[in-house]
Amino acid sequence: MDERKKRIECHKQTRLETLMTNEPICKTCAETHYNCFEKHHIAGKRYSDEIVLECKNCHAKLTALQKGHPPPTDDNPSLEEIIGRFLLGLADFFELLVDTLRKFGEYLIEQALLVGNGGATSEPETAK
Repeated sequence: MDERKKRIECHKQTRLETLMTNEPICKTCAETHYNCFEKHHIAGKRYSDEIVLECKNCHAKLTALQKGHPPPTDDNPSLEEIIGRFLLGLADFFELLVDTLRKFGEYLIEQALLVGNGGATSEPETAK
């Protein structure tokens, strides 16, 4: 392995250790390249330590959606506010996920049509 490849592999291993997984996958768009990930605080960093790995693009989209959440109630959020913000964060996630599910579904149907007969598998005829 040449020096360049060694440096890239070293960086990859360090990054995977930071992400705490050897197989990162964006929960929204299915990106898998190890260098494309950031940790997203579902409820917002101020309200919860719960995180999910998202690619940088999806993380930016989720963060932008969080900007539309109601302003903080005060300096010491109640349990109700924390739960509410967590639920809003999950709703943001599902909002993005719906787009991905539609794209994946349409892609699979398109592939099935290319194969022919709507992608249906033919079953062997049974003896009568």
